[in-house]
Amino acid sequence: MSRLALIVNPFASAVDEHRIGLVQEALAHHGDVQTFLTERRGHATELARLASEDADAIFVFSGDGGFNEAANGLEAASPPLGCIPGGGTSVFPRGLGIPRDPVRATEYLLAALEAGRTRQVSLGSVNGRRFLFNAGLRFDAELVRRIEERRSRAGRPGDLAFVATLVKLIAEHRGRFEPVLEIDGLGRAAFVLVANADPYTYLGSIAVHVAPQATHEAGLDVVAPTRVRRHQIPGMFRYVLTGRRQPPSVLAAHDVDRIDVRCDRPLPLQADGEDLGDVTEALFEAERGALRVLA
Repeated sequence: MSRLALIVNPFASAVDEHRIGLVQEALAHHGDVQTFLTERRGHATELARLASEDADAIFVFSGDGGFNEAANGLEAASPPLGCIPGGGTSVFPRGLGIPRDPVRATEYLLAALEAGRTRQVSLGSVNGRRFLFNAGLRFDAELVRRIEERRSRAGRPGDLAFVATLVKLIAEHRGRFEPVLEIDGLGRAAFVLVANADPYTYLGSIAVHVAPQATHEAGLDVVAPTRVRRHQIPGMFRYVLTGRRQPPSVLAAHDVDRIDVRCDRPLPLQADGEDLGDVTEALFEAERGALRVLA
């Protein structure tokens, strides 16, 4: 029988003992399962690296943070990774077409394992930290930070709370974002959004298309408004909700291997929805074919 490793983040919003048991039961029909529970930030990276030594496949039941950590512990030749949605958004598995229900997702991934159906996907990295689907400087990173602050007080905010936080952030800036950073080869911009896939993220059931040409197998796409004015915001929202008619004030590049950014002052940085602190420089790089995933 196959040797299967299951890494679980028991603190993810859609993970509980009942669902863990159902996922374990589904996996047990196809192999010998060894389950690991994460205990701290970065633990999934250590567990994935350890499991890759003797497992035939590694399954992670978590939100996007756990998937990100596991990806940071694996290499191109590691056993395939199966991502079981256990978070409120679970952007990476949804972008791969994996069902959102954890049991259905597990069955889907096991069928892929039995059929040998894998995808060799690219990863991004920023200042050495890998990411699966997006990273950003300033705007979305500041939003991530505020959402995380609300999570620490009352659990993960729902979509209405997310929208309220977004509106408050824009209002505090009075709908204006001036150029505060320099992108090598592109020019000055107000903020930077870097995509390793499309959708960039989800708002409930709605896909957000920051870089609609980005794919899991290609390099990085960068989208960076030169500056933002209040009257431009409705057009920007139409663009990210439809993926069409990119505003003319946006700097953009498609399928690139490297993006160098220098900031006028320390700015917040995020990767896959995790706050990475404030930085004055950011180096985004593509790692093509870096990870094998079940899909």
